[in-house]
Amino acid sequence: MKKIIFILFAFLSITTQAQDKKWTLQECVNYALDNNISVKQSELDLQNAELNKKDAFGNFLPSLNASGSHSWNIGLNQNITTGLLENQTTQFSSLGLNSSVDIYKGLRNFNQLRRSNLEILAGQYQLDNIKDNMSLNIANAFLQILFNKEQLKVLQAQQEITQQELQRTNDLVEAGSLPRGDLLEIQATIATQEQQVVVAENAISLSKISLAQLLLLEDYETFDIVDNEYQVPPTNILNESPKTIIAKAKEARYEIKIAENNSEIAAYNLKIAKGALQPTLSGFYSYSTRASYSDQITGFSVDSSNPTTTTQIGVVEGTGQSVFNTSPNLNPILGGPDPIFDQFSANDGHNFGVQLSIPIFNGFAVKNNISRSKINLESTKYQLQQANLDLETNVYQAYNDAKGTLKAYEAALKTEAARREAFNYSQERYNVGMLNAFDFSQSKNRLENAESEVVRTKYDYIFKLKVLEFYFGIPITDLN
Repeated sequence: MKKIIFILFAFLSITTQAQDKKWTLQECVNYALDNNISVKQSELDLQNAELNKKDAFGNFLPSLNASGSHSWNIGLNQNITTGLLENQTTQFSSLGLNSSVDIYKGLRNFNQLRRSNLEILAGQYQLDNIKDNMSLNIANAFLQILFNKEQLKVLQAQQEITQQELQRTNDLVEAGSLPRGDLLEIQATIATQEQQVVVAENAISLSKISLAQLLLLEDYETFDIVDNEYQVPPTNILNESPKTIIAKAKEARYEIKIAENNSEIAAYNLKIAKGALQPTLSGFYSYSTRASYSDQITGFSVDSSNPTTTTQIGVVEGTGQSVFNTSPNLNPILGGPDPIFDQFSANDGHNFGVQLSIPIFNGFAVKNNISRSKINLESTKYQLQQANLDLETNVYQAYNDAKGTLKAYEAALKTEAARREAFNYSQERYNVGMLNAFDFSQSKNRLENAESEVVRTKYDYIFKLKVLEFYFGIPITDLN
Protein backbone atom coordinates (compact mmCIF):
# COMPACT_ATOMS: atom_id res chain seq x y z
CA MET A 1 0.00 0.00 0.00
CA LYS A 2 2.82 2.39 0.88
CA LYS A 3 4.50 1.58 -2.44
CA ILE A 4 1.32 2.43 -4.36
CA ILE A 5 0.94 5.72 -2.50
CA PHE A 6 4.59 6.61 -3.22
CA ILE A 7 4.20 5.88 -6.96
CA LEU A 8 0.99 7.93 -7.10
CA PHE A 9 2.66 10.84 -5.30
CA ALA A 10 5.65 10.71 -7.67
CA PHE A 11 3.34 10.67 -10.70
CA LEU A 12 1.38 13.66 -9.43
CA SER A 13 4.61 15.52 -8.75
CA ILE A 14 5.88 14.91 -12.28
CA THR A 15 2.53 15.97 -13.76
CA THR A 16 2.50 19.16 -11.69
CA GLN A 17 6.06 20.01 -12.76
CA ALA A 18 5.14 19.45 -16.41
CA GLN A 19 2.14 21.76 -16.09
CA ASP A 20 4.20 24.40 -14.24
CA LYS A 21 7.00 24.41 -16.82
CA LYS A 22 7.65 27.81 -18.30
CA TRP A 23 9.67 27.97 -21.48
CA THR A 24 12.64 30.24 -22.07
CA LEU A 25 13.33 31.66 -25.52
CA GLN A 26 16.31 29.33 -25.95
CA GLU A 27 14.17 26.31 -25.05
CA CYS A 28 11.50 27.38 -27.52
CA VAL A 29 14.04 27.78 -30.32
CA ASN A 30 15.77 24.48 -29.56
CA TYR A 31 12.47 22.60 -29.44
CA ALA A 32 11.29 24.14 -32.72
CA LEU A 33 14.54 23.29 -34.49
CA ASP A 34 14.27 19.69 -33.29
CA ASN A 35 10.61 19.19 -34.20
CA ASN A 36 9.63 21.61 -36.96
CA ILE A 37 8.40 19.90 -40.13
CA SER A 38 10.24 22.26 -42.50
CA VAL A 39 13.49 21.61 -40.65
CA LYS A 40 12.98 17.84 -40.80
CA GLN A 41 12.16 18.02 -44.52
CA SER A 42 15.30 20.05 -45.17
CA GLU A 43 17.34 17.48 -43.23
CA LEU A 44 15.94 14.75 -45.50
CA ASP A 45 16.87 16.83 -48.56
CA LEU A 46 20.41 17.05 -47.20
CA GLN A 47 20.52 13.27 -46.79
CA ASN A 48 19.42 12.88 -50.42
CA ALA A 49 22.22 15.22 -51.50
CA GLU A 50 24.73 13.05 -49.64
CA LEU A 51 23.37 9.96 -51.41
CA ASN A 52 23.73 11.76 -54.75
CA LYS A 53 27.40 12.27 -53.94
CA LYS A 54 27.79 8.53 -53.39
CA ASP A 55 26.18 7.98 -56.80
CA ALA A 56 28.61 10.44 -58.40
CA PHE A 57 31.57 8.71 -56.77
CA GLY A 58 30.24 5.33 -57.88
CA ASN A 59 30.42 6.45 -61.53
CA PHE A 60 34.22 6.09 -61.33
CA LEU A 61 33.96 2.45 -60.28
CA PRO A 62 33.47 -0.49 -62.66
CA SER A 63 30.11 -2.21 -62.80
CA LEU A 64 29.96 -5.93 -62.10
CA ASN A 65 26.91 -8.13 -62.70
CA ALA A 66 26.44 -11.88 -62.43
CA SER A 67 23.77 -13.88 -64.23
CA GLY A 68 22.51 -17.42 -64.20
CA SER A 69 19.78 -19.34 -65.97
CA HIS A 70 18.27 -22.81 -66.18
CA SER A 71 16.08 -23.84 -69.13
CA TRP A 72 14.02 -26.77 -70.38
CA ASN A 73 13.56 -27.73 -74.06
CA ILE A 74 10.59 -30.03 -74.71
CA GLY A 75 9.96 -31.80 -78.04
CA LEU A 76 12.12 -32.47 -81.08
CA ASN A 77 15.40 -30.71 -80.56
CA GLN A 78 19.00 -31.30 -81.45
CA ASN A 79 20.96 -32.69 -78.56
CA ILE A 80 24.00 -30.44 -78.35
CA THR A 81 25.91 -33.30 -76.75
CA THR A 82 25.18 -36.05 -79.31
CA GLY A 83 24.27 -33.91 -82.32
CA LEU A 84 21.18 -36.06 -82.87
CA LEU A 85 17.58 -34.93 -83.24
CA GLU A 86 15.67 -36.30 -80.32
CA ASN A 87 12.11 -35.97 -79.09
CA GLN A 88 12.79 -35.49 -75.43
CA THR A 89 13.11 -32.96 -72.66
CA THR A 90 16.56 -31.50 -72.22
CA GLN A 91 17.86 -29.15 -69.53
CA PHE A 92 20.60 -26.56 -69.68
CA SER A 93 22.27 -24.28 -67.13
CA SER A 94 24.37 -21.23 -67.89
CA LEU A 95 26.37 -18.77 -65.83
CA GLY A 96 27.73 -15.36 -66.76
CA LEU A 97 29.71 -12.45 -65.39
CA ASN A 98 29.80 -8.98 -66.97
CA SER A 99 31.85 -5.92 -66.10
CA SER A 100 32.32 -2.50 -67.67
CA VAL A 101 34.11 0.71 -66.73
CA ASP A 102 34.13 4.24 -68.12
CA ILE A 103 37.61 5.24 -69.25
CA TYR A 104 36.74 8.65 -70.65
CA LYS A 105 33.34 10.32 -70.64
CA GLY A 106 34.00 13.94 -71.46
CA LEU A 107 34.91 14.68 -67.81
CA ARG A 108 31.23 14.32 -66.94
CA ASN A 109 31.94 12.03 -64.00
CA PHE A 110 34.42 14.51 -62.51
CA ASN A 111 32.00 17.41 -62.96
CA GLN A 112 29.11 15.42 -61.49
CA LEU A 113 31.20 14.68 -58.40
CA ARG A 114 32.10 18.36 -57.98
CA ARG A 115 28.45 19.30 -58.47
CA SER A 116 27.35 16.79 -55.84
CA ASN A 117 29.71 18.42 -53.32
CA LEU A 118 28.11 21.78 -54.06
CA GLU A 119 24.63 20.28 -53.72
CA ILE A 120 25.51 19.03 -50.23
CA LEU A 121 26.73 22.51 -49.36
CA ALA A 122 23.53 23.99 -50.80
CA GLY A 123 21.45 21.60 -48.71
CA GLN A 124 23.32 22.60 -45.56
CA TYR A 125 22.89 26.31 -46.36
CA GLN A 126 19.18 25.77 -46.94
CA LEU A 127 18.82 23.91 -43.64
CA ASP A 128 20.66 26.65 -41.75
CA ASN A 129 18.57 29.32 -43.45
CA ILE A 130 15.33 27.60 -42.42
CA LYS A 131 16.62 27.34 -38.86
CA ASP A 132 17.51 31.05 -38.82
CA ASN A 133 14.09 32.08 -40.12
CA MET A 134 12.40 29.75 -37.66
CA SER A 135 14.41 31.26 -34.80
CA LEU A 136 13.36 34.75 -35.91
CA ASN A 137 9.68 33.75 -36.00
CA ILE A 138 9.95 32.12 -32.57
CA ALA A 139 11.59 35.24 -31.11
CA ASN A 140 8.86 37.45 -32.58
CA ALA A 141 6.10 35.26 -31.09
CA PHE A 142 7.96 35.07 -27.76
CA LEU A 143 8.30 38.87 -27.55
CA GLN A 144 4.63 39.26 -28.44
CA ILE A 145 3.69 37.24 -25.34
CA LEU A 146 6.03 39.35 -23.20
CA PHE A 147 4.49 42.52 -24.60
CA ASN A 148 0.95 41.31 -23.91
CA LYS A 149 1.87 40.26 -20.37
CA GLU A 150 3.48 43.60 -19.59
CA GLN A 151 0.53 45.39 -21.13
CA LEU A 152 -1.75 43.46 -18.77
CA LYS A 153 0.37 44.51 -15.80
CA VAL A 154 -0.04 48.16 -16.79
CA LEU A 155 -3.82 47.77 -16.99
CA GLN A 156 -4.00 45.91 -13.69
CA ALA A 157 -1.92 48.58 -11.96
CA GLN A 158 -4.25 51.27 -13.28
CA GLN A 159 -7.23 49.19 -12.22
CA GLU A 160 -5.84 48.97 -8.69
CA ILE A 161 -5.44 52.75 -8.54
CA THR A 162 -9.01 53.19 -9.74
CA GLN A 163 -10.28 50.77 -7.09
CA GLN A 164 -8.58 52.84 -4.42
CA GLU A 165 -10.12 56.01 -5.84
CA LEU A 166 -13.52 54.31 -5.89
CA GLN A 167 -13.43 53.66 -2.16
CA ARG A 168 -12.25 57.18 -1.40
CA THR A 169 -14.84 58.75 -3.72
CA ASN A 170 -17.61 56.63 -2.23
CA ASP A 171 -16.69 57.85 1.27
CA LEU A 172 -16.65 61.49 0.13
CA VAL A 173 -20.00 61.11 -1.66
CA GLU A 174 -21.59 59.62 1.44
CA ALA A 175 -20.14 62.47 3.46
CA GLY A 176 -21.64 64.94 0.99
CA SER A 177 -18.27 66.34 -0.06
CA LEU A 178 -18.55 65.16 -3.68
CA PRO A 179 -21.52 64.85 -6.01
CA ARG A 180 -22.83 61.39 -6.87
CA GLY A 181 -21.82 61.96 -10.49
CA ASP A 182 -18.15 61.63 -9.51
CA LEU A 183 -18.87 58.18 -8.08
CA LEU A 184 -20.68 57.12 -11.24
CA GLU A 185 -17.75 58.37 -13.33
CA ILE A 186 -15.32 56.26 -11.32
CA GLN A 187 -17.59 53.21 -11.61
CA ALA A 188 -17.78 53.68 -15.38
CA THR A 189 -14.00 53.87 -15.51
CA ILE A 190 -13.73 50.61 -13.55
CA ALA A 191 -16.10 48.89 -15.99
CA THR A 192 -14.02 50.10 -18.93
CA GLN A 193 -10.81 48.91 -17.29
CA GLU A 194 -12.32 45.50 -16.57
CA GLN A 195 -13.14 45.19 -20.26
CA GLN A 196 -9.59 46.21 -21.19
CA VAL A 197 -8.18 43.58 -18.81
CA VAL A 198 -10.33 40.89 -20.42
CA VAL A 199 -9.11 41.94 -23.87
CA ALA A 200 -5.49 41.91 -22.66
CA GLU A 201 -5.89 38.46 -21.09
CA ASN A 202 -7.39 37.18 -24.34
CA ALA A 203 -4.45 38.65 -26.28
CA ILE A 204 -2.05 36.75 -24.00
CA SER A 205 -3.92 33.50 -24.62
CA LEU A 206 -3.92 34.01 -28.39
CA SER A 207 -0.21 34.86 -28.46
CA LYS A 208 0.56 31.73 -26.40
CA ILE A 209 -1.43 29.62 -28.84
CA SER A 210 0.44 31.20 -31.75
CA LEU A 211 3.82 30.30 -30.26
CA ALA A 212 2.65 26.81 -29.26
CA GLN A 213 1.54 26.20 -32.85
CA LEU A 214 4.96 27.24 -34.12
CA LEU A 215 6.42 24.68 -31.71
CA LEU A 216 3.87 22.05 -32.86
CA LEU A 217 2.63 21.64 -29.28
CA GLU A 218 -0.86 20.29 -28.66
CA ASP A 219 -1.26 21.37 -25.03
CA TYR A 220 -2.14 25.03 -25.53
CA GLU A 221 -3.86 25.51 -22.19
CA THR A 222 -0.85 24.82 -19.95
CA PHE A 223 1.79 26.33 -22.25
CA ASP A 224 3.52 29.42 -20.88
CA ILE A 225 6.84 31.23 -21.02
CA VAL A 226 9.05 32.64 -18.29
CA ASP A 227 7.82 35.90 -16.79
CA ASN A 228 11.13 37.73 -17.04
CA GLU A 229 10.70 41.42 -17.69
CA TYR A 230 13.30 42.15 -20.32
CA GLN A 231 14.87 45.56 -20.41
CA VAL A 232 16.10 47.30 -23.51
CA PRO A 233 19.49 45.67 -24.17
CA PRO A 234 22.56 47.86 -24.60
CA THR A 235 23.99 47.72 -28.09
CA ASN A 236 26.55 49.42 -30.26
CA ILE A 237 25.22 48.14 -33.56
CA LEU A 238 23.42 51.40 -34.33
CA ASN A 239 26.83 53.07 -34.24
CA GLU A 240 27.80 50.95 -37.24
CA SER A 241 27.08 52.26 -40.72
CA PRO A 242 24.55 50.42 -42.90
CA LYS A 243 27.34 49.58 -45.37
CA THR A 244 29.33 47.89 -42.61
CA ILE A 245 26.29 45.85 -41.59
CA ILE A 246 25.59 44.95 -45.23
CA ALA A 247 29.18 43.76 -45.72
CA LYS A 248 28.90 41.65 -42.57
CA ALA A 249 25.52 40.28 -43.66
CA LYS A 250 26.86 39.25 -47.07
CA GLU A 251 29.49 37.18 -45.29
CA ALA A 252 27.09 35.59 -42.82
CA ARG A 253 23.63 35.38 -44.38
CA TYR A 254 22.65 32.12 -46.04
CA GLU A 255 20.48 33.77 -48.71
CA ILE A 256 23.65 35.02 -50.42
CA LYS A 257 25.50 31.75 -49.90
CA ILE A 258 22.59 29.80 -51.38
CA ALA A 259 22.44 32.06 -54.45
CA GLU A 260 26.22 31.87 -54.97
CA ASN A 261 26.18 28.11 -54.58
CA ASN A 262 23.29 27.71 -57.03
CA SER A 263 25.25 29.70 -59.60
CA GLU A 264 28.25 27.39 -59.20
CA ILE A 265 25.99 24.34 -59.54
CA ALA A 266 24.56 25.79 -62.76
CA ALA A 267 28.09 26.28 -64.11
CA TYR A 268 28.87 22.60 -63.53
CA ASN A 269 25.57 21.62 -65.15
CA LEU A 270 26.75 23.47 -68.25
CA LYS A 271 30.09 21.63 -68.19
CA ILE A 272 28.28 18.31 -67.86
CA ALA A 273 26.00 19.17 -70.78
CA LYS A 274 28.98 20.12 -72.97
CA GLY A 275 30.68 16.86 -72.03
CA ALA A 276 28.01 15.00 -74.01
CA LEU A 277 29.59 16.40 -77.20
CA GLN A 278 32.82 14.51 -76.60
CA PRO A 279 33.54 10.85 -77.43
CA THR A 280 33.22 8.24 -74.71
CA LEU A 281 35.58 5.32 -74.22
CA SER A 282 34.69 2.34 -72.07
CA GLY A 283 36.15 -1.06 -71.35
CA PHE A 284 34.19 -4.28 -70.99
CA TYR A 285 34.72 -7.88 -69.98
CA SER A 286 32.37 -10.87 -69.90
CA TYR A 287 32.67 -14.48 -68.85
CA SER A 288 30.17 -17.22 -69.73
CA THR A 289 29.84 -20.96 -69.34
CA ARG A 290 27.14 -23.61 -69.72
CA ALA A 291 26.26 -27.17 -68.83
CA SER A 292 23.81 -29.78 -70.17
CA TYR A 293 21.93 -32.46 -68.28
CA SER A 294 21.52 -34.67 -71.43
CA ASP A 295 23.23 -38.01 -72.07
CA GLN A 296 26.49 -37.95 -74.03
CA ILE A 297 28.13 -40.36 -76.56
CA THR A 298 30.76 -42.50 -74.88
CA GLY A 299 31.45 -44.80 -77.89
CA PHE A 300 29.95 -46.75 -80.82
CA SER A 301 28.84 -50.39 -81.39
CA VAL A 302 28.11 -52.37 -84.60
CA ASP A 303 24.45 -53.00 -85.26
CA SER A 304 24.12 -56.77 -84.89
CA SER A 305 20.95 -56.96 -86.98
CA ASN A 306 22.44 -54.98 -89.83
CA PRO A 307 26.20 -54.87 -89.37
CA THR A 308 27.07 -53.15 -92.67
CA THR A 309 25.64 -50.78 -95.17
CA THR A 310 26.52 -50.85 -98.89
CA THR A 311 26.11 -47.67 -100.86
CA GLN A 312 26.94 -46.78 -104.44
CA ILE A 313 29.59 -44.17 -104.60
CA GLY A 314 30.05 -43.95 -108.41
CA VAL A 315 30.56 -45.77 -111.76
CA VAL A 316 33.57 -46.85 -113.76
CA GLU A 317 34.11 -44.54 -116.70
CA GLY A 318 33.78 -46.32 -120.01
CA THR A 319 32.21 -49.53 -118.69
CA GLY A 320 29.48 -48.04 -116.62
CA GLN A 321 30.12 -50.54 -113.85
CA SER A 322 28.87 -49.39 -110.44
CA VAL A 323 31.27 -48.81 -107.59
CA PHE A 324 30.05 -49.61 -104.07
CA ASN A 325 31.34 -48.85 -100.60
CA THR A 326 30.63 -50.99 -97.61
CA SER A 327 30.74 -49.42 -94.15
CA PRO A 328 29.73 -50.72 -90.75
CA ASN A 329 26.47 -49.58 -89.19
CA LEU A 330 27.45 -48.00 -85.88
CA ASN A 331 25.09 -47.11 -83.06
CA PRO A 332 26.18 -44.53 -80.46
CA ILE A 333 26.68 -45.71 -76.92
CA LEU A 334 25.12 -43.12 -74.57
CA GLY A 335 26.28 -42.42 -71.07
CA GLY A 336 25.26 -39.97 -68.35
CA PRO A 337 26.28 -36.31 -68.48
CA ASP A 338 29.62 -35.16 -67.14
CA PRO A 339 29.62 -33.58 -63.67
CA ILE A 340 28.16 -30.08 -63.75
CA PHE A 341 31.28 -28.30 -62.51
CA ASP A 342 33.44 -30.19 -65.00
CA GLN A 343 31.16 -28.96 -67.80
CA PHE A 344 31.28 -25.39 -66.47
CA SER A 345 35.07 -25.58 -66.51
CA ALA A 346 35.23 -27.08 -70.01
CA ASN A 347 32.62 -24.84 -71.66
CA ASP A 348 33.65 -21.43 -70.34
CA GLY A 349 34.58 -18.46 -72.50
CA HIS A 350 35.88 -14.91 -72.12
CA ASN A 351 35.14 -11.73 -74.02
CA PHE A 352 36.82 -8.37 -73.43
CA GLY A 353 37.66 -5.18 -75.23
CA VAL A 354 37.12 -1.43 -75.44
CA GLN A 355 34.29 0.52 -77.01
CA LEU A 356 34.49 4.01 -78.49
CA SER A 357 31.31 6.01 -79.02
CA ILE A 358 31.42 9.26 -81.00
CA PRO A 359 28.31 11.46 -80.86
CA ILE A 360 27.31 12.70 -84.31
CA PHE A 361 23.62 13.57 -84.20
CA ASN A 362 21.13 13.08 -81.39
CA GLY A 363 18.06 14.93 -82.58
CA PHE A 364 19.32 18.27 -81.16
CA ALA A 365 18.98 16.82 -77.64
CA VAL A 366 22.57 17.59 -76.62
CA LYS A 367 22.53 21.04 -78.22
CA ASN A 368 19.23 21.97 -76.58
CA ASN A 369 20.44 20.69 -73.22
CA ILE A 370 23.52 22.92 -73.51
CA SER A 371 21.31 25.90 -74.37
CA ARG A 372 19.05 25.22 -71.39
CA SER A 373 22.08 24.98 -69.11
CA LYS A 374 23.37 28.33 -70.38
CA ILE A 375 19.98 29.94 -69.75
CA ASN A 376 19.83 28.46 -66.27
CA LEU A 377 23.34 29.75 -65.51
CA GLU A 378 22.36 33.27 -66.55
CA SER A 379 19.21 32.97 -64.46
CA THR A 380 21.19 32.04 -61.34
CA LYS A 381 23.46 35.04 -61.90
CA TYR A 382 20.43 37.31 -61.92
CA GLN A 383 19.11 35.56 -58.82
CA LEU A 384 22.42 36.25 -57.08
CA GLN A 385 22.22 39.93 -58.04
CA GLN A 386 18.63 40.06 -56.78
CA ALA A 387 19.61 38.34 -53.52
CA ASN A 388 22.29 40.98 -52.93
CA LEU A 389 19.83 43.78 -53.69
CA ASP A 390 17.19 42.26 -51.42
CA LEU A 391 19.71 41.88 -48.62
CA GLU A 392 20.81 45.50 -48.95
CA THR A 393 17.18 46.63 -48.90
CA ASN A 394 16.37 44.49 -45.88
CA VAL A 395 19.40 45.72 -43.96
CA TYR A 396 18.64 49.38 -44.71
CA GLN A 397 15.04 48.81 -43.66
CA ALA A 398 16.07 46.98 -40.48
CA TYR A 399 18.57 49.73 -39.68
CA ASN A 400 16.02 52.51 -40.15
CA ASP A 401 13.36 50.52 -38.27
CA ALA A 402 15.69 50.04 -35.32
CA LYS A 403 16.64 53.73 -35.23
CA GLY A 404 13.02 54.79 -35.65
CA THR A 405 11.68 52.52 -32.93
CA LEU A 406 14.47 53.64 -30.58
CA LYS A 407 13.43 57.26 -31.07
CA ALA A 408 9.79 56.28 -30.58
CA TYR A 409 10.69 54.45 -27.36
CA GLU A 410 12.69 57.40 -26.04
CA ALA A 411 9.82 59.75 -26.91
CA ALA A 412 7.35 57.41 -25.19
CA LEU A 413 9.47 57.48 -22.02
CA LYS A 414 9.45 61.28 -22.02
CA THR A 415 5.71 61.34 -22.63
CA GLU A 416 5.12 58.86 -19.81
CA ALA A 417 7.19 60.97 -17.40
CA ALA A 418 5.24 64.08 -18.34
CA ARG A 419 1.90 62.28 -18.10
CA ARG A 420 2.84 60.90 -14.69
CA GLU A 421 3.67 64.37 -13.41
CA ALA A 422 0.38 65.63 -14.79
CA PHE A 423 -1.47 62.74 -13.20
CA ASN A 424 0.14 63.32 -9.81
CA TYR A 425 -0.86 66.98 -10.02
CA SER A 426 -4.41 66.03 -11.04
CA GLN A 427 -4.62 63.55 -8.19
CA GLU A 428 -3.59 66.22 -5.69
CA ARG A 429 -6.25 68.59 -7.03
CA TYR A 430 -8.84 65.81 -7.07
CA ASN A 431 -8.07 64.89 -3.48
CA VAL A 432 -8.81 68.46 -2.32
CA GLY A 433 -11.92 68.76 -4.47
CA MET A 434 -10.45 71.15 -7.03
CA LEU A 435 -10.87 68.66 -9.94
CA ASN A 436 -13.94 66.67 -10.85
CA ALA A 437 -13.96 62.91 -11.46
CA PHE A 438 -14.29 63.22 -15.25
CA ASP A 439 -11.20 65.39 -15.64
CA PHE A 440 -9.30 63.19 -13.20
CA SER A 441 -10.32 60.11 -15.19
CA GLN A 442 -9.11 61.75 -18.39
CA SER A 443 -5.73 62.46 -16.80
CA LYS A 444 -5.49 58.87 -15.63
CA ASN A 445 -6.42 57.58 -19.10
CA ARG A 446 -3.70 59.70 -20.68
CA LEU A 447 -1.17 58.21 -18.25
CA GLU A 448 -2.44 54.72 -18.99
CA ASN A 449 -2.07 55.31 -22.72
CA ALA A 450 1.45 56.67 -22.19
CA GLU A 451 2.43 53.60 -20.15
CA SER A 452 0.98 51.30 -22.80
CA GLU A 453 2.89 53.17 -25.49
CA VAL A 454 6.13 52.69 -23.54
CA VAL A 455 5.50 48.94 -23.41
CA ARG A 456 4.62 48.78 -27.11
CA THR A 457 7.58 50.81 -28.33
CA LYS A 458 9.91 48.97 -25.96
CA TYR A 459 9.19 45.51 -27.39
CA ASP A 460 8.91 46.87 -30.90
CA TYR A 461 12.41 48.29 -30.53
CA ILE A 462 13.75 45.08 -28.97
CA PHE A 463 12.49 43.01 -31.91
CA LYS A 464 13.65 45.47 -34.58
CA LEU A 465 17.03 45.60 -32.86
CA LYS A 466 17.26 41.79 -32.84
CA VAL A 467 16.44 41.72 -36.55
CA LEU A 468 19.30 44.14 -37.24
CA GLU A 469 21.65 42.13 -35.02
CA PHE A 470 20.43 39.01 -36.81
CA TYR A 471 21.84 40.39 -40.07
CA PHE A 472 25.05 41.25 -38.24
CA GLY A 473 25.43 37.63 -37.09
CA ILE A 474 24.43 38.06 -33.42
CA PRO A 475 22.30 35.13 -32.12
CA ILE A 476 18.58 35.90 -32.06
CA THR A 477 18.12 34.16 -28.70
CA ASP A 478 20.27 36.68 -26.82
CA LEU A 479 17.76 39.20 -25.45
CA ASN A 480 20.05 40.67 -22.82
